[in-house]
Amino acid sequence: MKVIKFGGSSLASGKQLEKVFQIVLSDPERKVVVVSAPGKRFSDDSKVTDLLIEVAELCLANKNPQIRLEEVIERYAAIAEELALPDRVMAEIYDDLMVRVASNKSKPDRFIDLLKASGEDNNAKLVAAYFREQGVEAYYVDPKEAGLLVSNEPGNAQVLLESYDRLFALSQHPGILIFPGFFGYSETGEVCTFSRSGSDITGSILSNALKADLYENFTDVDAVYSVNPTIVSQPREIKELTYREMRELSYAGFTVLHDEALVPAYKAGIPVQIKNTNNPNAPGTRIVNVRDNINGPVIGIASDQGFCSIYVSKYLMNREIGFGRKLLGILEDEGLSYEHTPSGIDDVSIILRENQLDVNMEAKIIKRIKTELHADEVKIEHSLALIMVVGEGMRQNVGTMAKASKALAKASVNIEMINQGSSEVSMMFGVKEVDEKRAVQALYEEFFMAVTA
Repeated sequence: MKVIKFGGSSLASGKQLEKVFQIVLSDPERKVVVVSAPGKRFSDDSKVTDLLIEVAELCLANKNPQIRLEEVIERYAAIAEELALPDRVMAEIYDDLMVRVASNKSKPDRFIDLLKASGEDNNAKLVAAYFREQGVEAYYVDPKEAGLLVSNEPGNAQVLLESYDRLFALSQHPGILIFPGFFGYSETGEVCTFSRSGSDITGSILSNALKADLYENFTDVDAVYSVNPTIVSQPREIKELTYREMRELSYAGFTVLHDEALVPAYKAGIPVQIKNTNNPNAPGTRIVNVRDNINGPVIGIASDQGFCSIYVSKYLMNREIGFGRKLLGILEDEGLSYEHTPSGIDDVSIILRENQLDVNMEAKIIKRIKTELHADEVKIEHSLALIMVVGEGMRQNVGTMAKASKALAKASVNIEMINQGSSEVSMMFGVKEVDEKRAVQALYEEFFMAVTA
């Protein structure tokens, strides 16, 4: 049995939904279909989820959401009309949206989650209706009734372990099941969404719970590429990579798959196949537990912008018991999360997302570190990009770091920071955002073009 998930671009129009229908029916093992909300139909289009967030924010600001709400309804109506679905389908979607908009707004985070989740929920109802109109036995599945329980964290929910046993009952359900992605229900019965693009997570959870043989994730690219194709023209496709490699690449900027989505599949040892809705015959990329290291030490290079570093220096820092805990405690007090903490004998850098800081927060952090930890120097460096070089083969290969550093030096890219994980599956470089593309191109040429030559 296979669980198959379709992203927003695969469900953006009636024409795309027709492709989805043919893909599902082409393999009788595809029994569970996880759907996202309708995505962009063209580059300047809006995603339905973004429109729903705007609706929620307008409601919370006591402003009229009618224009944005009509845009949401029109998106579903256009798909329903294109597929000649009966009027009752749109009537159900309309009524659902009206109930949500009129619901309790005393808890803003919960209200936003309630609106956001309607994108996937109503799309699942529409997709199920279309399948039935084509004469196929198909059912919309309510995550609440199915037992998808999540932590009580709006916008950042985590699946609860008891969900897996509850969801297993779906394996006995007849027909094709259409399951909305992106959200579940807290133990108190409230809607909680996963982090953005979390429909991938739903698909992975269901694959685990239903003991699927394969989790297929359909998107709008033929495969996972070794580097961002907007930075390097026609990069090499990756045929196979490990869960750990994909997790590192997703975290560092690869948007093909949510970086949390692999965990449930990984725990159950279920392979994940990335495929293209618009070219379903392409082999795609397979994500597995172990692969043959035949491509060289590096499988992919990812990058992401929007980081900053808090640099802290204090003489004999390494002799001071509890210094690191106290430093991170200050960030915790201020509600800040960090990404990395590369350190030396007398200094440490804390890498975090830049959007967490404003001028006042920066001043407060610097003052607290100097006052409470008696640091010799504290400074914040802005506009950093993190570049992740990933590959299981690095563990058996000597000189990978030297090659990477040499390539960056040759491209006149100054390295602000280096960090290598203890697993030796990845190494990270911090560079200025203005140098990001040049750095990625230099690394790609070093590890992929040289091999080809």
